[in-house]
Amino acid sequence: MRKMPEAILRLEDVVRDFKRQTETIHAVRGVSLEIRRGTFNILCGRSGSGKTTLLNMLAAIDLPTSGKIFFEDQEITHMKSAERDALRRKKIGIIFQNTALIAQMTALENVEFALSVAGIKPGKRRRQAVDWLEQMGIRERKNHMPAEMSGGEQARVAIGRALAHEPVLLLADEPTSELDTKTSFRVIDMFRNLVDTNGLTIVMTTHDVNIMGAADLIYTMEDGVIIDVK
Repeated sequence: MRKMPEAILRLEDVVRDFKRQTETIHAVRGVSLEIRRGTFNILCGRSGSGKTTLLNMLAAIDLPTSGKIFFEDQEITHMKSAERDALRRKKIGIIFQNTALIAQMTALENVEFALSVAGIKPGKRRRQAVDWLEQMGIRERKNHMPAEMSGGEQARVAIGRALAHEPVLLLADEPTSELDTKTSFRVIDMFRNLVDTNGLTIVMTTHDVNIMGAADLIYTMEDGVIIDVK
């Protein structure tokens, strides 16, 4: 019998509330789940269902109001800020919905900067950065600033930047929303190959039903809770 891979992420009754003047917004309400290592997972649901809030907590960017989150069996909910920063630099790749590229840096410099933060030696940075821009089909734009690129090109730079330091976990918020259909499928095929070949774990949000077939598990969120898993 094939052994089930261990959980890389584990959530126990995670709650995230936000205060808005006198109102309390219950963004995530008591979510418990396990994300297995080397699997491709999709979070779907309407806008406001809690997907991005949950993803930010998995990335240790935001902390839950209550409940526990474990990464590789280490609880991250009570880590110091510097410890969470180090975790993201070394082991987690993040693709933000707005790309979050540094406007004053070229495409190549954006990827190199991420490698520098991850502690990659200078001699290796340029080579890895160029390799990932090539994988994303955007090498010819390596010396362009973000403002000189289309939204789709910026998205591909952001994806390359998130993967260049070879994280064990990739968290992606609508990573294909700015891409044309052909490029979206190419990126998802690459994600699937990284999961199958390199053992990467992916958790991503999407509204695109056409790419959901690539996932191992699809979690549907509604009003801050997971209502379906398939």
